[in-house]
Amino acid sequence: MSNEEESQRQKKIGSVLQRDLVEVLQGAATQGGMHGILISVSKVKVTVDLGVAKVYLSIFPNEKAKELLVGIKSNSPLIRHELAQRTKHQLRRMPNLEFFIDDSLEYIDQIDKSLKGQENPIKDPSILDPRKKS
Repeated sequence: MSNEEESQRQKKIGSVLQRDLVEVLQGAATQGGMHGILISVSKVKVTVDLGVAKVYLSIFPNEKAKELLVGIKSNSPLIRHELAQRTKHQLRRMPNLEFFIDDSLEYIDQIDKSLKGQENPIKDPSILDPRKKS
């Protein structure tokens, strides 16, 4: 098994966290008076030692993403605690959470616009942001 390939255990923990994180984050945003914001967890990658879960978020509207990410990161201990309560029967140990914005949809949108001829990345390569390694 290569380093890149996730074990079944990593995948299982990732999917448990993903399901509950959506509810926790969306609930926190709504309680915080942020209506009209949609937070989805596009993927959760758990490290081999199961100590860290990298959480990739898609936030709509996109303009609110950076501001929301700051709030989520600062509330990470509370989010982790809430998740631990929800998953105590499935997980023995709650991994530390690291949050990132998943910009893949935005990237796909840029490519889609380019393909429709609205912008041409071949003539102007600066249109497409260089992909970030995650």
